Amino acid sequence: MRLCYQVATPDVAVSDDVTAYQGPLAESFRALAELGYDGVEFMTLNPSVLNVEEIKRLEEAYGLKVVLVCTGEIFGQLGLSYTDPDTERRAEALRRTKEIIDFAAALNAKINIGRIRGQYRRELTKEETETYAVEAFRTIADYAAPKGVDIALESVTIMQTNFINTLAEAAAMVDRVDRSNFRLMMDVFHLNLEEKDLFAAIRKYSDYNIHVHLADNNRRYPGHCGLDFEKILRTFHETGYDGAFTTEIYQIPDMKGAARGAAEHLRPILRRVYGET
Repeated sequence: MRLCYQVATPDVAVSDDVTAYQGPLAESFRALAELGYDGVEFMTLNPSVLNVEEIKRLEEAYGLKVVLVCTGEIFGQLGLSYTDPDTERRAEALRRTKEIIDFAAALNAKINIGRIRGQYRRELTKEETETYAVEAFRTIADYAAPKGVDIALESVTIMQTNFINTLAEAAAMVDRVDRSNFRLMMDVFHLNLEEKDLFAAIRKYSDYNIHVHLADNNRRYPGHCGLDFEKILRTFHETGYDGAFTTEIYQIPDMKGAARGAAEHLRPILRRVYGET
């Protein structure tokens, strides 16, 4: 089990809306290590411009493992998705995803699939959208498999996309894609909005789950608002989950304040639940 924090690589545009620690990687690693984190999850856009060997040195120097690389900014900054009506834009989304897979493979990390999957649009039928998505998911899974990279499909709230909003829909898509390295991840912020019973959903789909995002119900750091993280983490533990827990949160009041607040709330709970030191 690792407590991790999302970190934006320098190729990602600096923005107040980014849910990650921003700045030079050495400074991000140093700050998060000092706060007691065990790993990081990268938010990246152009990994080919990054120095993998330097990142490995930072991992070793600060004891922080890169556990997953997000694809979100391919959609967030470029608006590219697997279900775009335009053939060239779909191809570019796949090309960039493969580049991120190569980067993740070099770091022995997973990748996730969030908003890049696209959405239902009036230009396409529901069936066409789903066909494009399945084809893309199989393509990237087959590309990633020999490189040892697992792919985590994320269910996302209807407020961000109208395609694959619940764990039931995500699990059905995983079954349809039918690739052993194509699974799902659970983002507590999204689950709290879309699932009738957050805890029942975690239990029901636990066999599909390979990664977890944590945020309070206002997308600020855990402990800031109303979610019961003692019960949430205990539920994950009871299902046998022992992977990474990564905070994906707004950097409020600022990066250090958000990272400190999340660590101070989550670390004591993780000690009680998982018995880690």
